[in-house]
Amino acid sequence: MAIAKNFGPYSQTCSRQGQEVREAHLKHGPRVILAILIAQAIDTSGHNFLYIRRGIMGKTFIFSFTLVMILLMTTASYARGICPQPRNTKSAPAGTAKMDVPKSADAKAGKTIFQKTAKPMACKMCHGSKGEGDGKLGATLNPVPRNFACSATMADVSPGQMFWIIKNGSKGTGMIAHGKSLKEKEIWDVVKYIRSEFMQ
Repeated sequence: MAIAKNFGPYSQTCSRQGQEVREAHLKHGPRVILAILIAQAIDTSGHNFLYIRRGIMGKTFIFSFTLVMILLMTTASYARGICPQPRNTKSAPAGTAKMDVPKSADAKAGKTIFQKTAKPMACKMCHGSKGEGDGKLGATLNPVPRNFACSATMADVSPGQMFWIIKNGSKGTGMIAHGKSLKEKEIWDVVKYIRSEFMQ
């Protein structure tokens, strides 16, 4: 049984579509709402577009989700160039903040973590492959991810401060703690990679 069907011209179906949105929310939850609203927004021709059937999302949701991701990818670049970035990041303890990158740190290993293997997702997904804060998920975050390429922002950020934030996260931002997913040596590898690759 179709929950939403036969979307016609907006002027003739606004009330009915509103009812369908409410019914879909009660039966299937917010993911269906997302699919319906996107479909309504782009279906202005009067053609049948959205068929959401009980218990499944089907091709419509896949299309809608893909559309949202494309929009995020194309708008994420708004974060690039935000320089300087206002921040109220908590300072690391004095002893940690004064720490420098150990000689044993490996920038190549840090690159692999940053670009590919960090969990739950690679650092580049938020910070961007060039460290400019314009990753695919960056557009969904407030505040936007740190732009490591912005010298005005990063000038006073010590290696120890970076280490502490990666390990413990930053409250009030999208930066989660990696202290359980990365060893301290690996965190320093990432710090060295960021500082040598992006902070010119």
